[in-house]
Amino acid sequence: MKTRTVELVVRPGEPHFVGDGFRVHTFIPSGIGLDMQRMNPFILLDYNSPYKFPPSSNPKGVGVHPHRGFETVTISYKGKVAHHDSSGGGGVIGEGDVQWMTAASGVLHKEYHEEEWSKTGGIFQMVQLWVNLPQKDKMSEPKYQAIKKEDINQHKLKKDAGHIEVIAGEYNETKGIASTFTPLHVLNARLNKGGKATFEFPACYNTALLVLEGSIVINGNEKIQTDHLALMANDGETFEVEADKEALLLLLSGLPIDEPIVSHGPFVMNTKKELLKAFDDFNNGKFGYLKD
Repeated sequence: MKTRTVELVVRPGEPHFVGDGFRVHTFIPSGIGLDMQRMNPFILLDYNSPYKFPPSSNPKGVGVHPHRGFETVTISYKGKVAHHDSSGGGGVIGEGDVQWMTAASGVLHKEYHEEEWSKTGGIFQMVQLWVNLPQKDKMSEPKYQAIKKEDINQHKLKKDAGHIEVIAGEYNETKGIASTFTPLHVLNARLNKGGKATFEFPACYNTALLVLEGSIVINGNEKIQTDHLALMANDGETFEVEADKEALLLLLSGLPIDEPIVSHGPFVMNTKKELLKAFDDFNNGKFGYLKD
């Protein structure tokens, strides 16, 4: 097996608010070599680094808006989020939980700080991913997967190195419970100081690591600090991660969808014609109804 090297280290840009409840750094797409196609099937990564929200009687968040052509994946590390969508999906996720919404042919949805959590406030830390869908599935039925922390399978590493939480895909035969349309892996790695983990994916898979806590060293020579993302080159299959202090990282790896990406705002399609149809359908009320 050939070693996979680091292609690019992306520093966090200036944070911005999505709605009034999500203070995010956008890593995908970024203006420095990491666009939708480069990390396809992962076409957006917004990271809400730890941020303290004051108590509020009016939950902060993002009001009703549409999506078509992809999936949204919200991973909670701290805080609580309530989700509702026009296909009937919804629920609350807290620390360690995941919401996986397949917008596909089109939904309206909204996300807010959970009401009781909002009243007390606190540290909020989340990741939201957009996962692309192949053309044949873009107009499939919407669906919603609520994944609780206790249902996420874990792989314990040797020598008290830590453990890997498998949300989707697999790690050393430990499989994730999330269903996906294309081959991909979404993993949380929690490593103790000095802990090591080896990852192996096909060289063609687009792969990146986001360090949420602590710092790591990749392949013994590339140090990645907190809140930085490492894009791995497509030049090998295996790489080793070592935590030089206790660390938490999100690892993404997936088979690219070899199709055009034509996107605007909340719609990600394959052609301009499909994109214009998405706007027409939304404007004509075909995405259902959801009260704000």
